[in-house]
Amino acid sequence: MAAESRAPRAVPCRRGRFSPDDIRRAMLVYGVSDRAWLAGRSLKDVVAGALAGGATCIQLREKHLTTDEIVAEAAELIPLCRAAGVPFLIDDDVEAALRSGADGVHVGQSDTELAQARRALGEDAIIGVSAQTVEQAQAAEAGGADYLGVGAVFATATKTDAILTPPPVLKEICASVQIPVTAIGGLNYDTVDAIAGCGADGAAVVSAIFAAADPEAATRALVTKMEGFI
Repeated sequence: MAAESRAPRAVPCRRGRFSPDDIRRAMLVYGVSDRAWLAGRSLKDVVAGALAGGATCIQLREKHLTTDEIVAEAAELIPLCRAAGVPFLIDDDVEAALRSGADGVHVGQSDTELAQARRALGEDAIIGVSAQTVEQAQAAEAGGADYLGVGAVFATATKTDAILTPPPVLKEICASVQIPVTAIGGLNYDTVDAIAGCGADGAAVVSAIFAAADPEAATRALVTKMEGFI
């Protein structure tokens, strides 16, 4: 359940397909792609499984592909997300998000600046920002971010240089902002209990879905568990 200290406030609905409430719900089980875990499977098939299992948001994260290659991948995934009614976001590459028609982009503290992304993608785009401290979180909210990705909650092989943001810090961040927060970093079915009571709106996961032998079943189990305490 969200922390009681996060008092509700009216937020103008400025987006096209997704309202602020939609975005908050989309944080529940937020799948972040990583081709390193595909084991010969296609990214499209794994994403389709995740969506069938109830994934509430999909982010295409491709640090080593060109913008053209990301746009081509997005073209395969966007119809799946549209059919499922969930946001499709691209990590960092604002140009790819613009060209592909993605619902938005996620940027880090050292990636494309929030203001630049907003100028390029417009007011209807969903823009998420990574944060590790209360100060970063509040600055992102003030700058117009639609949600925060906070972590890494635990050390993770997916991003070995990630700064740790343990549950007590996650709880401080959640209490300091009004926009949705999804926790990230080392979260899976076994570790996600650590964010219960922190006020986060969900968890962003990588290997918990993309390394699973059965992405649909793994996602469904995670959704069920998360719905029990978010």
